[in-house]
Formats: sequence, C-alpha cells, structure tokens
Amino acid sequence: MPILTHQQATLCVLAAVALIPTSHAFGAGAPVLAGGLRGALPPLRARRAVAPLAGGARMQDTSFFSKFARTIVEKAKADVERTKRLFNGLEGLRSEMSVIDELLSYWQLADADKTLEQLEEALIMRDFGVSTSVKICEGLAEEVKSGKIKQPKDLRNAMKAKIVEILQGGGDPTLLLDDEKPAVLMMVGVNGGGKTTTVGKLSSKFAKEGKSVMLAAGDTFRAAADLQLEEWCQRAGATMAPRSNAKSPAAVMYDAIDASISSGTDVLIADTSGRLHTNANLMAELQKVKGVFDKKMPGKPKEILLVVDSTQGQNVLNQARGFNEAVGITGVVLTKLDGTSKGGVVVSIVDELKVPVKFI
Repeated sequence: MPILTHQQATLCVLAAVALIPTSHAFGAGAPVLAGGLRGALPPLRARRAVAPLAGGARMQDTSFFSKFARTIVEKAKADVERTKRLFNGLEGLRSEMSVIDELLSYWQLADADKTLEQLEEALIMRDFGVSTSVKICEGLAEEVKSGKIKQPKDLRNAMKAKIVEILQGGGDPTLLLDDEKPAVLMMVGVNGGGKTTTVGKLSSKFAKEGKSVMLAAGDTFRAAADLQLEEWCQRAGATMAPRSNAKSPAAVMYDAIDASISSGTDVLIADTSGRLHTNANLMAELQKVKGVFDKKMPGKPKEILLVVDSTQGQNVLNQARGFNEAVGITGVVLTKLDGTSKGGVVVSIVDELKVPVKFI
C-alpha cells in the first residue's frame, strides 16, 4: 500500500463511508492504488443494498464509521487552519515591505532627499534598526549623487543590492560540521525562543541524511525538559544522551561528550537551558558549558547557534549582542518569522555581528 498524503487519506475515509463520492478522493482519471483500493469499493447502491446484520450490528457499524469520519474531518480542518495561519503570516510580512515598494514606485529624482528620509523611517519601523537603515540610505544617496540612480526601478534595485550585500557579509551560512566525530552543535538563547523545537527539527534533518544524532538535555532547571527532548528523539530517530544525576548543565555536557565519543555518534546537539542575556549568573553558567566543550575537544570547530524569536523585533539584536559577547555565536536561527515579525531584524543582526543566518 503506497503512502498517502493526509488529505488523500482523509478523502479515502470519507469516500469509504459514503460521505463523498469516490471520484472526489482521486478524480475521474486517478490511478488505482496498490491493492485495488478504488476498485475494491463497491458501488454506493450495492453497499446500501446489503442486508441488515442481526442485532443492530449494522447500525453500530455505521455509527462507528460516522464518528470516525467526523474525527478525520476535524483533524483535516485543523491542518488547513494551521496552513492558512502560516501563509497569512508570511503575507503580513510581504505587506509590511510593500509599503516601501510603493514609496519607491512613485519616486522622482527631484524628490530624492525627501524620499530617502521617508525610506529611512520606513526601514526603522520595519525593524532594520537605526544604524543599518542609515547605512542603506546613505549608500543610496551616494549613488543618486553619482548619477547611478535615475529611475524608480534603479532605486529599488539598488536598495535590494545593498540588503543582499549586508546579508552576504555575514559569512558562509552552511553548518560547521567537523569530519571528526562527533560534530558539535550548541543551541543557546532566551526562554521560549524555540531552541528545543529547533533541536528536534535539526535532528530529523540529520537523520534523513543518514547521520547518527545524540541529544544532550542541558536544561536541568525546567520541569520535564529532558522528557520533551526524549520525545523529539523518538520522532527523529535520534539517541538521548545517558541520564546523569548531575544538576549542573556543564556536568551533563561532560558526560554527553564522553558518551558520544564512545558510541561513534556523528552529531552531538547540546540543548542548553533558556536564559536572559541580561542575567550575569546565568550567562556565566553558559560560559562554563562552552568551557567543557573547549576542554574536552580543544581546537575542534563548534557550531554555536543562537535561536531567536523573530517577533520580538529589535530586542533580538540585544539578545544577539549578549550571547555573542558571552560565548561567541557562529550563526543565528530565526523562529516564528511567519508571525508578526517585520523581518528587518534579520538584516540588522548580520550587519552588526557579522554572523550568518543559518536557518529560518
């Protein structure tokens, strides 16, 4: 039996209980599935003509399938709603930037100074930050003065080129995966940014690439943090680092490094606990965790990824500054970019810290 999409499976069930015609599930010219599923369904009239079963079993059977069908329909509706929210969020991001596009469309050379001032304000409002917005607009002003920009499309293309130049200045966005086992990824960030979820998604990515993955639960404070990570291990086909009685995140990582080396694991992902970048004690604890990796694996390249919630706007830049100063981040992972984020914070982070955005 081939694997069906969720939508196809839903339509198959609905067709089986005669809530919709079978043709709606596969279309008139749809191929027959393995096992002859489509051909195996008798005509609707024939199914209705079946003699009633003794003891009201037919009524119970119909009731069961009706309830089952309603459950599947509700699940399908929920999936559709989640998909709509995703695209609506991205549409909101595009509409935010369309204001700038409209401003550039009606630009005239005689109004260059006024337009660039409005453009600078628009970029700031969209979380590009003051310094990055000024940098972009000053560069555009120079090109206007030199005669390189004469038409609205020239200004639009020049602005895009400036933004691309800033983003490319962050460096190589590919992961630093050392050939010597295990490659190390250390996930850092504030509470609720999406670190553990990102760990699960990265684990699934590596597993599909044929790599063995071990996850280390460095969050020794949050209730059931290790259980959450175990669930991701089961979903992604990863291995959980052996449980440790140590209460210190640094001690947990020490044991995880030994376990990953002895087992020949390809990738070790350390899920550190969420912490505020303004809390000196917690940042010192994070430095100890990094110190364990430096001591156990001297000279080995390590990926230190800062996971940030994009909806927090310019506060994300402050987080990046704090974590970069403490442990030296090598890349940024942006989560929830399909929410209320205006998107410009991506550019300001790369512009100031010169680190690439590695995942969105």
